[in-house]
Amino acid sequence: MDASGHRVTGEKALIAELRRQVAARGGRSASELRLGMGDDCAIVRPRVGEEIVVTTDFSLEGVHFRRDWHAPEAVGHRCLARGLSDLAAMGARPVAAFLSLAVPAELTVARGGKSGTSKSWVQRFFDGLLSLAREHGCVLAGGDTAQARGGACFDIVALGAVKRGKALLRSRAKAGDYIYVTGALGGAAAELLAVERNRRKFVKLAWAEAGHPHVFPEPRVEVGQRLAAMRGMHAAIDVSDGLSTDLTHICEESGVAAELDAEAIPVHALAMEAEHKRWAESALKLALHWGDDYELLFTAGPEVRVPRKIAGVAVHRIGRMVRKKARGPLVMLKDVDGRVRAVEARGWEHFGKAANSQ
Repeated sequence: MDASGHRVTGEKALIAELRRQVAARGGRSASELRLGMGDDCAIVRPRVGEEIVVTTDFSLEGVHFRRDWHAPEAVGHRCLARGLSDLAAMGARPVAAFLSLAVPAELTVARGGKSGTSKSWVQRFFDGLLSLAREHGCVLAGGDTAQARGGACFDIVALGAVKRGKALLRSRAKAGDYIYVTGALGGAAAELLAVERNRRKFVKLAWAEAGHPHVFPEPRVEVGQRLAAMRGMHAAIDVSDGLSTDLTHICEESGVAAELDAEAIPVHALAMEAEHKRWAESALKLALHWGDDYELLFTAGPEVRVPRKIAGVAVHRIGRMVRKKARGPLVMLKDVDGRVRAVEARGWEHFGKAANSQ
């Protein structure tokens, strides 16, 4: 019932329940958010000396997730993680998120669970999304809803704040910079291969926990903010499309080339396991090309002493930026035997040939 005593159904019921959840579980409110969910628009007022950064990302059923592979909570977590990772790559502090969703009507119908609770697929989706939002102090401030005739579709818009002129950009890498990456690469790809082989096991993973880089990726939000506060940081991007592709983006935007050291690239243990089980030809190829890891790739001047850990996350130096040669490759890889070869950008691409699917 609403305040007038009328029974609330459908979209109004979904929005009313969502507002209740946001109020109960949304975590600390961002001081920049003057007005959140409930009106035609939200109102955001940035702090003095800060700029607002904005990103948007789709999560499409059959492309980014499958309902028979991923629990609703995991889909919600991954949906917001995509936006938060983009904010992290800019060195921004999360402020607010906006979600537009289009889902089949049956996903809004509550179904009983083993614990006796009754939740719809969409409610469980928001459980996962709001849990991650609370962890990073990001308020769900609005969005839109629609009924889909086919698969579910989610569009997340994430707003962040960064000190004026301090945002990390793809376009500021310089020849002579060292290249760094956080965490380890290839784990998300390897876990996806495992999901394909045992979907019944993974669809039961309903709560975020470490060790699941594909199902519950961890956006490096705090790392990004600390990088933005350090002197000598030049370019940054998140590894969502694959190391080979995302490093190529930096090279293209900065007008330089890159040389990677194969031995220095941190390959995730799950990728090594996938190679051992012969699920994948090469763990290194998973790390180079598959993406979906949401680690941070950044460059810094050679004079900068970059810590081995930032906010508890390991940082690895994996190569250096070099001058771009006419008709030369943008990304090169030095193998274990010392040979240098060109590396193609073979990561994720929506409108072209891609090495993987996310």
